[in-house]
Amino acid sequence: MRMQLCTWPEVEGYLKKSSGIIMPIGSTEQHGPTGFIGTDALCPELIADGIAAKLGAQKNAVMIAPTINVGMAQHHLGFPGSMALRPTTLIAVIVDCVNSLARHGFDHFFFINGHGGNTPTMQAAFSEIYAARSFHADGAGLPSVRCDFANWWKIKSVKKLADELFGEGEGFHATPSEVALTYYGYPEDGARVHQKTLEPRLAPLGPIYDAEDYRRRFPDGRIGSDPTLATPDIGKRLLEAAVEELGNDYEAFLKQD
Repeated sequence: MRMQLCTWPEVEGYLKKSSGIIMPIGSTEQHGPTGFIGTDALCPELIADGIAAKLGAQKNAVMIAPTINVGMAQHHLGFPGSMALRPTTLIAVIVDCVNSLARHGFDHFFFINGHGGNTPTMQAAFSEIYAARSFHADGAGLPSVRCDFANWWKIKSVKKLADELFGEGEGFHATPSEVALTYYGYPEDGARVHQKTLEPRLAPLGPIYDAEDYRRRFPDGRIGSDPTLATPDIGKRLLEAAVEELGNDYEAFLKQD
């Protein structure tokens, strides 16, 4: 169930059966010449939808929150279309989203993350959420909540497939695994942007600092990757693996006190 497509009485009815919610979070940033700018938000959305379909078939309804589409991606701002939030801004967005939903009765927030740059900020946001309760003996009258996240591309099943299928071509940004997943989810758009070769085949490696430095080190936006290896069929396999593993993780998370 996508919250955007629900009415408020439907959400109220859902909360009588479950207090858990999946929170897709990503970024709006360049992904090289062959990857969508929305890749990091589209991937967790596709996985969340897959989990909802899988568990819904077992009569376990899953609520999916609106995706947090803009993340901590200042280093990509040298490329047209990229957008970013400061870490402090993203912390505030996450805290306010969680507290808004907690007010209605949600108490288990499972973030599926599509952008590595969000990781430290999410951890800081969770700490802020817990601290607001911890600094008051009575929890400031706030409901107790649990927050967790998974970087989908780092889970065991996905990483195993990426290692087998792409080897060193996986790289670190604009990777064939994330590109393949979006090509499967959006095949017509994938066919439009796909290229058979890129020069160099493997993008350079290096550190990440500010936007101007990033554009100088990585002229086409990729880091160490060869996304020409991406295909919709591979994307389907990656999606199925992620849905299976993260679906199990979400169910286990819901059982935590």
